[in-house]
Amino acid sequence: MINVKFYLDKADKSKRFPIHLVIRQKDLQIKVATGEKIMKKDWDNTNQLVKDSDYSYKSINKFLNFLKEEVEKYFENEIHTNFTDKKIKEKISSLVNSRRENTDINIVSEPATGYEAKSKITFVDLFAGAGGFSEGFLQAEFGNKYYDFRLASDINENCELTHLARYNYQLGLDAEFLKQDITEPDFLDNFLKKIGDKEIDIVCGGPPCQSFSLAGKRKKFDKKDDLFAHYLKVIRQLRPKYFVMENVKGILTKEQGKIKDMILQEIRSIVDLKEFNKLIHFIAQLRKTESERAFILECYNLRLQFEKVIDKELDVLKNNYINNLENKFRLLTPKIVDYKTSKTDKNISTIRHGFNLLKRVKELEYIRKKVINEKAFTNLDNDFFADDFDSFLTSIESETIIEKIHLAFNNLKPNKVFLEDVKQIIVALEIFDYTFDECVNGLNDFALAVNKEKEFQEILSKIRLYNIEQPFVALASDYGVPQNRERVLFIGCRKDQKLINDVPATVKSTERVNVFEAISDLDFIGNDDERYNYENIDLKAKYNGSTKKMEALIRKRNIDGKPNEDDGLTYSEWSKKGRLSSRFLNAKNPFYVKNFEELENTLAHLVAPLQNHKTSKQNQDVINRLDVILKSGNYESAKSNLKEIGLDSDKRSYTVLKPDGQSSTIMTIADDYIHYSNPRALTVREMARLQSFDDSFVFQGKRSTGGSKRKFEVPQFTLVGNAVPPLMARAVALEILKNIQ
Repeated sequence: MINVKFYLDKADKSKRFPIHLVIRQKDLQIKVATGEKIMKKDWDNTNQLVKDSDYSYKSINKFLNFLKEEVEKYFENEIHTNFTDKKIKEKISSLVNSRRENTDINIVSEPATGYEAKSKITFVDLFAGAGGFSEGFLQAEFGNKYYDFRLASDINENCELTHLARYNYQLGLDAEFLKQDITEPDFLDNFLKKIGDKEIDIVCGGPPCQSFSLAGKRKKFDKKDDLFAHYLKVIRQLRPKYFVMENVKGILTKEQGKIKDMILQEIRSIVDLKEFNKLIHFIAQLRKTESERAFILECYNLRLQFEKVIDKELDVLKNNYINNLENKFRLLTPKIVDYKTSKTDKNISTIRHGFNLLKRVKELEYIRKKVINEKAFTNLDNDFFADDFDSFLTSIESETIIEKIHLAFNNLKPNKVFLEDVKQIIVALEIFDYTFDECVNGLNDFALAVNKEKEFQEILSKIRLYNIEQPFVALASDYGVPQNRERVLFIGCRKDQKLINDVPATVKSTERVNVFEAISDLDFIGNDDERYNYENIDLKAKYNGSTKKMEALIRKRNIDGKPNEDDGLTYSEWSKKGRLSSRFLNAKNPFYVKNFEELENTLAHLVAPLQNHKTSKQNQDVINRLDVILKSGNYESAKSNLKEIGLDSDKRSYTVLKPDGQSSTIMTIADDYIHYSNPRALTVREMARLQSFDDSFVFQGKRSTGGSKRKFEVPQFTLVGNAVPPLMARAVALEILKNIQ
């Protein structure tokens, strides 16, 4: 049994007393300075705490308790013959020194030494989550080029907390964070204020994609379905050299590929404003020769003006467009119906009110967003409410409103003399709702009619701002990630930049990083346990006759996973050392905080070499169940045995990790996985390793959450599971650096 106490040593010149930790066990007595000093009046020796009369009492007490727990845990888990004065002092001193370094260190903002002459490539990270894209981009350098991180955005507090802790406090960057829903009306204004006058070269991001997923239910009017459109809205504003959009593989086949085609169409619809006037001039020339269809050509002209502007200016243009049609209808009304009918007829009212609705597209979009969010909040799906909500949402879409106006005109059965005027209004309404490509297709018919198709195509070849052929599937394990995670990447290349159609693999299929080399060095933790220090693992004792077989799974590699037996490091060594460049040699040590209040108080940072390595508290039945599944090799083959011994479960799936292979796609629930050698779930740190995050990247805030809270909270497990693997992001970032001009 050990006795761990704190005492006040002799006062310094300022009459502050250093707090020392003393360990006593039989004949062993060890004293170590904690690095903390207080006034004697502020020490409560009975309770071994700093009194609240000291302004830093909370953070100091938190640290003292942490030290005490670590010492007690060390004595509990370490072999008794290893208890030496030197080892214990080293352990405690390392924690004390790490904390002191983080408190005292003065991180110099960029440019770091040697980087003054290098070229900065600026980037922003939308739907940033934990920061997988950001992390990968900051690891990438090529020639004299490196990345300058300007801003990240997401809607969740824990994303912001993790971002600020990593990039501002730990790495010393001045990257901003915008915590706001990208669909909100003032998002772009706030976004532009944050980045100031900086030109942005690269935009990356993965719009949340649960509704695209092959694994989950596809819901109509899911609030995540149209987020890519808002992502592209930012692209239209910034017009970066490249942009990267990541999504799940299911997006390629959703709606028989129509969603993918729609995204490509939207990307190709972003126009080069320098070339835009050539298209407008071409339409003006067509009007001279097509006098009978001059009104329709003018509608195309007005619709295409939408491509030049966003937000308030766009609202004005849309209102002007509908006002023109409304005026045309006002002049037409007395010609097709009498006065009484014009005041009482349902069809006339439908047309008039339809115009009113189309003039309020922005307000309807806001209502649509609120209803979709409410539908998600109350989980309306597969019930008697869902269809009614979906019907309402359909009814306020522009396409539906235009269809109803069209139907109303048909019901009126106007005199043949006025049919052309009616037809023009209907066509003009359809043009109002056209995409850029639909406008192009419509204008192509006009160009064909006057033998100007070649001239028209030449204009179009120059007016499209971005080149993209097709999205491609990237497999994370091809880039040194020990995980078979497939993701679809859309890389938009501005027309003055080289086209990127693929990101070459960094490892061959036979060279992929396996689960054992990724997490075997962390396998010193038990049930309901937490560790803050690395510990040595005796593979001979652990694996007996199969030691050589397990050791053979570990290879030395380059950062990107490519085997390099001469001067490479193992995957776990890279994880401990970190893959960031020399710009970040002065980075602070890894630390953890629960909230923003602790983040702002650097003394409250829990500093330790190893973070996020905590296991769940599982009862004996759960442990026994996991043990049966682990020994069976998979859940399916274990089910009958589990039922027989009364340990069956309603849980849909468990995945047993295979040490010599890659993990399946890491999800957001740790209990879905069973460790390859122990009947337990994974820790956040082990999941982070399988995602290729460095150990110095600490996931902040709550560790997990459950039930309905999963809709709104993004705890550590969710941050890890939703992230883009940094090594895959690094490969993308490097490919861009190699090509960017």
